[in-house]
Amino acid sequence: MQIPEVFILAIESSCDDTAAAVLCNDKVLSNVVANQLIHNQYGGVVPELASRAHQQNIVPVIEAALKKANIKKEQLTAIAFTQGPGLMGSLLVGSSFAKSMALALGIPLIAVNHMHAHILAHFIDEEGFDKPEFPFLALTISGGHTQIVRVDDFFDLTIIGETTDDAVGEAFDKSAKILGLPYPGGPLVDKYAQLGNPKAFPFTKPKVPGLDFSFSGLKTAILYFIQKKKIENPAFVEDNLNDICASIQHTIIEILMDKLKIAVKETGIRQIAIGGGVSANSGIRNTLKATENKYGWKTFIPKFEYTTDNAAMIGIVGYQKFLSQKFETADVVSKARIQF
Repeated sequence: MQIPEVFILAIESSCDDTAAAVLCNDKVLSNVVANQLIHNQYGGVVPELASRAHQQNIVPVIEAALKKANIKKEQLTAIAFTQGPGLMGSLLVGSSFAKSMALALGIPLIAVNHMHAHILAHFIDEEGFDKPEFPFLALTISGGHTQIVRVDDFFDLTIIGETTDDAVGEAFDKSAKILGLPYPGGPLVDKYAQLGNPKAFPFTKPKVPGLDFSFSGLKTAILYFIQKKKIENPAFVEDNLNDICASIQHTIIEILMDKLKIAVKETGIRQIAIGGGVSANSGIRNTLKATENKYGWKTFIPKFEYTTDNAAMIGIVGYQKFLSQKFETADVVSKARIQF
């Protein structure tokens, strides 16, 4: 039996990237992202500026996605958008546009949880990438989230561990700031770490019970360490940048892996999938891949373009929700914080 073609337009605007994608069933036809470079000069995302940039970018980005997919808006089956979590002003730009367009075209509207999308990005039909089987464990790591999620079905997800304070992406970016690296600093820490000795400077790992994480103490330890060393040698960071970055990254990876080992032991689930912006980190990807031989895990690492914020991942959740007829009315509200 031939599956009918379902064309989903997906819109993602949770933070500072305006993104639109078109999917035909679980296949991505286009995935367009407009970055907002204005935030670099402020060392972080400025919510008001992000909202204004989304307003400027959303129409051109959606037009580009439709054009690249070679799809007319009249061919669309449904529209999916990010409901949350994220910056409220940014979310409202995407949701308002999605509601208006769905109403104008007379097609279903689908609300998507951004973190749910990071997990289900693994179910995009992409050549050379396997899809996990249920149940599996998802490690979602980003600037705002660090979670271990048990995934029993597309819409049966349970958070079994999460950060009690800062997220792992925050730990990377704040460490980079302490080292004087420009924003966004996480990718630069990864870049320099590849050239350094990961055991040059040992940092104490926080002791957090169960499967939860904490990164605030590590950030403080790194700050005090750098301050102390710079008193002894003002050029300490410049002289040891690669080794410092490698040591910070090594410590963060060990924290993540320690918790994953406990999660595997407690659940008996040996399929591990990562998602979220920090899953673009080469050290984390390589370490997780090495566990296949070391521990006998089956690991799933998404295509690079589906790690950072993008609309294709919103579209795949939209497709699964379409199949289950999980639609919304125009009364649906955006939420800065949202549960699975």
